[in-house]
Amino acid sequence: MNDTSPLIDGPPALDFAGTAATITFRRPREHNRIDPDDIGVVRGHLEAIAKRPEVRAVVLTGTGGTTFSSGFTLGAIVERLDRSFEDLLDAIERCPLPTLCAINGSVYGGATDLALCCDFRIGVQGSRMFMPAARFGLHYHPGGLRRFVTQIGPAETKRLFLTAQTIDAETMLRIGFLTDLVAREALGSRVNDYIVALGKCEPGVVQSMKKQINAIAAGDHEAASSRQDYDDSLRSDELRRRVAALVERG
Repeated sequence: MNDTSPLIDGPPALDFAGTAATITFRRPREHNRIDPDDIGVVRGHLEAIAKRPEVRAVVLTGTGGTTFSSGFTLGAIVERLDRSFEDLLDAIERCPLPTLCAINGSVYGGATDLALCCDFRIGVQGSRMFMPAARFGLHYHPGGLRRFVTQIGPAETKRLFLTAQTIDAETMLRIGFLTDLVAREALGSRVNDYIVALGKCEPGVVQSMKKQINAIAAGDHEAASSRQDYDDSLRSDELRRRVAALVERG
């Protein structure tokens, strides 16, 4: 996130540290583009993360200090952009663990959608974003449009998609694309704040509430109105243990 190591191009990397797993896009010389072959790599990383019960949060970030990601490789859009990229984005959105996008620089194209798949988006001052699909003559896929309309509203979605205008970091924060905006040198610290805070919460409850919040946002009335997880938590030994510890501390 504040990477000063030599810039080495390659497929997305996976690292584990404490209770966090980090997926890093590693093509800084090409604005951390996402190659078609990277899709399977990231899916594999998500599967590996799911097998590590100690992981409480997933971080997605980019290498270098210029660009988080420019999205799907431009030269591959015509021949190799298929449903697999959409499916990857949906998988990130459905990840049961809390997800944080550490947006270490500007963000373009499909990477803006990838960021919206995450629960929290922390950007750095001086960065920009734009969605150039209309300039390419590409009608963006419905799942991505849904995410934008749901999270930043139809008016701002129209501005981004219909005009392909560039917006700055302050505007990204104002319209709700960013959850937090920090100085570049504070990005790692702010991400760590989230990881520490998440680590103090009961993981099962965090996951069940994330799932229900997403259901409410998606208009899934049956899932949104379900009381099962709430009732289960009321009967749980973990609730009793945590409440007793708080009472004891006074």
